[in-house]
Amino acid sequence: MKKVLIPTKLDAVARETLGKHGGYEVIQDDSSDIGTLASQHPDAYALFVRSEKVTPEIIDALPSLKVIIRAGAGYNTIDTKYARTKGVDVMNTPGANANAVAEEVIALMLADARHVVRADASTRVGKWEKKSYMGREITGKAVGIVGFGAIGQLVAKRLSGFDVKVLAYDPFLSDERARDLGAESADLEEIFEQCDYISLHMPENEDTRGIINKSLLARMKNGATLINCARAGIINEKDLRELKTDKNLRFLNDVYPKDAEGEKTITDIADIMLPHLGASTVEANYNAALRSATQLIGYDEKGIASYVVNRDVPEGLDRAYSELAFALAHTCRGIAGGNKQMKLIETSFYGDLAQFCDWLLVQIVAALSDDFDRTLGYDAAVEYLKEMGVEYFNRETDTSKGYGNSITVDVTTSVDAAHFQRISVRGTVAEGNMMISRINDFDKLYFEPLGTAVLFIYKDRPGVIGRIGNALAEAGINIDDMRNPHDPSGENSLALLKVSQQVDSELVETIAAQIEALHASCIRF
Repeated sequence: MKKVLIPTKLDAVARETLGKHGGYEVIQDDSSDIGTLASQHPDAYALFVRSEKVTPEIIDALPSLKVIIRAGAGYNTIDTKYARTKGVDVMNTPGANANAVAEEVIALMLADARHVVRADASTRVGKWEKKSYMGREITGKAVGIVGFGAIGQLVAKRLSGFDVKVLAYDPFLSDERARDLGAESADLEEIFEQCDYISLHMPENEDTRGIINKSLLARMKNGATLINCARAGIINEKDLRELKTDKNLRFLNDVYPKDAEGEKTITDIADIMLPHLGASTVEANYNAALRSATQLIGYDEKGIASYVVNRDVPEGLDRAYSELAFALAHTCRGIAGGNKQMKLIETSFYGDLAQFCDWLLVQIVAALSDDFDRTLGYDAAVEYLKEMGVEYFNRETDTSKGYGNSITVDVTTSVDAAHFQRISVRGTVAEGNMMISRINDFDKLYFEPLGTAVLFIYKDRPGVIGRIGNALAEAGINIDDMRNPHDPSGENSLALLKVSQQVDSELVETIAAQIEALHASCIRF
């Protein structure tokens, strides 16, 4: 029998499910230290955890360990890289707490709208301040949901009984899918300008950190409410502090840089603060526990590894091609612009890469959506595409084209209700280096997708490159590399420049206006 160690307060359904299976011996103890339990059970095959830290020392103490399952979504407390070096797969259970977080958002909205917290405290000490707690109703209001994955979609569903108008922002969400879920697609600016309530449900990464800043907050209605049950780092705290009083904003929060005791920097600006209770429900605990057990059984009996988050590249695949797939899709996303809804993804894998198409699709989906983790599996990617209403088609390749080991990624996005744009990017790996060989009709680029690049398409004529270079130089930005091909018609040119630092959108727009560009974008790889 395989020993499963559960050093945490996890619902008994995990132990019961594994017990009924008959192939597992379960040791569950939430009163002892994880390190102590590990030393007592070095023969453990699997480890189930919640927020416990799984360090290299813990992993070393369990030489028979083959799989760690995080009963929940976030796995930052687990040293996944070290686990990989020891041949240990790390899995999570995304979505198990989605409904719990969605209901928490509704609870915060209602508690704030009706002064539940302050009125309760006042009444308990004998006061009768009914006139001081005039509330407001949610019914009839506009609610913006920023990030329309599993949690965002459930928030919209839970709000349906309030007769509200729901605006949803998610670049990966199709308009049709949004409508099916009772929402209307909108960009960030529209949501912050039009909504009475704004609920955040996006991950924190390089692209989203501090994204809720002065530019967006200044657009909010006077008296509007901002709710953060996602990640602390997506809000620029300083900007919120500067604008909150003047605009009479409300701020409801459940997330912090660290889940720990101690003073919180947002105490002065948060109207309601909770100690990260999003997933703290009996039902969410049950769901995560059941998912943990069933995933382990599926992993052992059927080899199902969809939610392994520290997968290594398959044997026979050069890791550079995994990075290439990600970079090509990221280029498509950058050219399309962050607010465009995805409609269709098409791929072509040439040469020996065809056998790895399932693995490489994961990298492509992760590059196109911040809400999908590139460490997940093919089944999870396909399910995510279905959930978001995005079609996927992998084309059979023509070996006679002589592309060798290369990848083509095509992304079709909506421009407006009646128009679409298709972006096609091809690339390969040469001497260990990633190379973009084609963008739409501009061929033979051989451009390395690293660092920061600016891209302009314009009607071909002399002097344009000089004007771009001058504008960048005046901003103190150096050009490190450049490609400047024509399209087959000879009418249009592409200026693709690798630059020394990030170029802000205002400068890109200024240069685009100066050269009358047909397209302009900045891509950070």
